[in-house]
This record gives sequence, C-alpha cells and structure tokens, in this order.
Amino acid sequence: MRAALLLLLVAFAAHATPAQHIVSLAPHLTELAFTAGAGDRIVATVEYSDHPDAARGIPRIGNAFRVDLERLVALRPDAVLVWESGTPVPTVERIRALGLPVVSFQTQRLEHVATVLRQIGRLAGTSEIAERAATDYEHRIQELRDRYRNRAPVSVFIEVDDRPLYTVNGKQIISEIVELCGGHNVFADLNELAPAIGIEAVIAANPQAIISTDDTVPDAAASWKRWSHIEAVRTGNVYTLRSDDIARATTRLTVAAESVCRTLDTARQRLR
Repeated sequence: MRAALLLLLVAFAAHATPAQHIVSLAPHLTELAFTAGAGDRIVATVEYSDHPDAARGIPRIGNAFRVDLERLVALRPDAVLVWESGTPVPTVERIRALGLPVVSFQTQRLEHVATVLRQIGRLAGTSEIAERAATDYEHRIQELRDRYRNRAPVSVFIEVDDRPLYTVNGKQIISEIVELCGGHNVFADLNELAPAIGIEAVIAANPQAIISTDDTVPDAAASWKRWSHIEAVRTGNVYTLRSDDIARATTRLTVAAESVCRTLDTARQRLR
C-alpha cells in the first residue's frame, strides 16, 4: 500500500497537471478508472477490459502477460496503471526502463477498491467523482458487514477452477467476502494465494457449502454430485456464482458480496 502511494506521488512529480493520457494494464484498473471519472483519459488497455461498455472500444496493446512496448511508447502516456500483484514484474521493469511513469496499485482486499478509486481520482484530477464512488462503495460494504456479522458460521470451500482443482487462501478478496457474510474459508490458512489442492483435501475439510465461479465451473452442483459424503453436497449447498462480479476488485464487489451473503443464508437454512 505504501509503495503504491509513493509511486503515485512520483507520478505527480513528473507532471504538474492531471494525467490526460492513461494506459491501464489490468481490466479491473480500467473499470476503476471509469468509476473514478477518468475513463475518457484511457488511451489504451489490455484484453478483457470489457466493463463498462465504453471500455470495449479502447485500443488493446496486449494482455495480462504481454504488452506491445513499441505501441505503448508511441502513445506517450503520462501514467501507466499496473496491478502490483498481477502485472508481471519483468513487464513493469521494462516499462520503467523506457522512462514511462508507472503507477502501481494493490487490490487484494475489499478496502483497496476505495483506496484505488481515490488514488486514480487524484492522479486524473477527478477526485470529486472518485470520492463519491469510494464513499458509496464503503457504505455498502459496511452495511453488509453489519447485517451479517452475527450470522451462524458456515464452513465454505471456494472453487475457482476444477481442472486442476484450485482454491484461494484467506488473503484473497473472495475469501474476505465469504468471511464478511459469516462464512469460513476451509483453506484460509494455506500459504499460497491461489493454491492447487487435491479432492482428498476437500473431503477431509468437509465444507458445509461449496461456492464455485461460473467461468470455469458452469454447473458446480453437477460436477460435485458424486461426492455425496461431503456435507455441502449431501445438503444441496453447492452454488455457482458469477465470476465477472466476484473475481474483479471493483465496486461491483458489492453486488458479489450481496450474492454470497444471500447464498450463505440459503445454506444456513438447509443446514438446520
């Protein structure tokens, strides 16, 4: 977090006026820039930057793993937005070596969404819009936290891929949403952010609910049907949620959190 703020200050030092030509190298940063009122400043982005609809028309200069540096330089951006834990380090180093102003953002926790909105607002000179969006987001998250803080706990397995089987640990934002709703990620204590695990580990953990994302597991209930000795399967508590809402650190996480909270309330009823 401190590193991101420091880089932001460096970016400001490089130009006294608000950034007018922004390149975003992560889909969720593109979306956050639009939410912060700076969407019209984005001159290029990467593949899968598809929200809001206006982002679809922005020129692409690469994807999460490869960036066309020649095209990037030609754009002469006064800010290149990168994802601290997602944009490959070699890519960031090459961009810095070209003398372009890199601004790095951390988006691993729910609170980071509001922080990044405010940072982009300051960078682009759209702080008034960004502050309104950040405040609204914080209020909605806090309302959910207050509403569900005393609900009966539900142990949850979070499935983000099935071939091989992947989950997330407690430091990942999806896990934080589950916790906000009164759930407990059964693999929260693992060291890796998104570790591969075996089915035996899930059986041993015996979660009361399974939450999958629809981009890799379209019908989670069907795929888990044969493991009927797992409590979540036996009680019909296997759910598929929209990955587009829950997987990106944007203000749409409020929609995802509401969906997860409703889902876990359904699970609680079936566990009675």
